[in-house]
Order: sequence, then structure tokens, then C-alpha cells
Amino acid sequence: MTFIDYYKVLGIDKKATEKEIKKAYRKLARKYHPDLNPDDKIAEKKFKEINEANEVLSHPENRKKYDKYGKDWEHAEQFEKAQKQQQYQRAAHQGHSSNYSESDFSDFFSSMFGGGFGGARGAAKFRGQDFNAELHLDLKDVYQTHKRTLTVNGKNIRLTIPAGVRNGQIIKIKGHGGKGVNGGPNGDLHIKFSIANHTSFKRDRDNLYNTVDLDLYKAILGGEININTFTGKVKLKVKPETKNGTKVKLKGKGFPVYKKEGQFGDLYITFQINTPTDLTDKEKTLFEELAKLR
Repeated sequence: MTFIDYYKVLGIDKKATEKEIKKAYRKLARKYHPDLNPDDKIAEKKFKEINEANEVLSHPENRKKYDKYGKDWEHAEQFEKAQKQQQYQRAAHQGHSSNYSESDFSDFFSSMFGGGFGGARGAAKFRGQDFNAELHLDLKDVYQTHKRTLTVNGKNIRLTIPAGVRNGQIIKIKGHGGKGVNGGPNGDLHIKFSIANHTSFKRDRDNLYNTVDLDLYKAILGGEININTFTGKVKLKVKPETKNGTKVKLKGKGFPVYKKEGQFGDLYITFQINTPTDLTDKEKTLFEELAKLR
């Protein structure tokens, strides 16, 4: 495997903080995203390297292993387990413990796959490394179930993302992590969803909340208004003498319930009454007359 300097890929220093890593990744991911660079093989390759670098450096444990073992960081766990096992075997055969230097790390693979203690048959099976990835989506993206391709460690993985997935939610894709050693099982892929909300709606689990402006006359006299829901406009009746801050529930107009096809939360509308300004002399006179009547 060719060594790739992940710090250089993201254009950051080896002492970069988690915040600096995240900032650098987002900036480059936007620049080289396939949607913005269609049929650009160089941009596609760069995008894969950026995702791979972020996969390693954005997670403290992976970064620690990368800093210590370089290109073979994924096999750090297997190496350390094998190190202990071989020390035990040496002690059993020789009657005393033997130091196993970390500088022999590169020799570890040959001992696991044919050399060393007992060759490949005698070597222990180890589960592959788990991978962690972060997928950035918009709130509108997760209103419907859809497919998305995620690049992890240079590999494209086609995912079906269920409607209603929540910000910060983590799902596990079994067997899509690092390869197992000596026939051991593959690791898993853990995907964390980072969902940005660029709408006027506030989401709380499966419910949506929004504030709607209401003119004073409609609030007093009542009537019908058009309001926005997540999927389009609907007509809403306003009761006469509606007070400022009144809340109305629109059942089933909220967000899809995760993995429950056809089920939705509710939409809650709060009325904000606008006081008229720039009144004409006649309007002021009418308000004065109303004030006297009250």
C-alpha cells in the first residue's frame, strides 16, 4: 500500500485541532464534490482521498493509530494482539519473555500470512477494523427515502437512506469496514448523519414548527390564509379574535417517522400578529372611533 499523507491531503498541520480538521474537510469536500465536477476523474480521485483522510483524522483513535503506524494503521489492533500472543508463545517455548519491538511492525504481516509462528494456519483470526464516516445532508434530503453513494476509504458504497433519519443518528452497515485478517470477519461501517436545516421550519423529532405572520384585520375578523407546509401550500382557517401567539396543529403535516412508512408527525403553527403601520388619517380616525366604542 502506498503511503498517503492525510495531513497533506487536507492541507493541515500535524498539530491541527479537531475543529481545524473538520473545517478543512468541509471546504475541500465542497470544492471537489462529484456533483460540482461531473466526469472529472481528477476531482473524483481527490474527493476520495479527502474522504479517506477525514475518515482517519477526524476520529481520535484512528488518528492516534495513523500517527503511530502510518499506512498500516488499520491493522494496529491485530498487530498489538499478535504481539502479546507471540510474546506468550515465546515465553512458553523458551521459559522467559521476549521483547517484541514495535519497529518490527512491518514484519508482522509476513508472520501472519505465512511466516513467523506456525505460518498462516497457526495464526489467529482477527476481526477487521470498524470504519466511521460522517454524511452531510440537508433536511429536504431526508424527507423522502433515497439512495446515496458514500465514499469511504476509497470505496464507493451505495446506501438507501430511510426518510426521517435524524441529525446525529448513527447507523451500522455490517461488513463494510476493514478486511478481516486470516479469514476473520470484516469490520463494520458506522455512519453518522449531519443534517443541516436551511428551511423556516424547526424540527423536533417527527414534528415541525413554524411561525406565520397574520395581519391584524384577519386576526380580528377571521378568514382563510395560505400557509407553507414542508411539501407545499395549504389553506388554513383563522378563527375570529385570534390572539397573538395562538398555536394551531396540522395533523400529519410534520416529518416522516423513521422506518415507519406512511406515518408522519404534526406541524405546529404559531400566529404572529402584525400591527399595521403608516396609517392614513382616515384609518387613524377609524381606530380612534373603535377605541371609543371599547
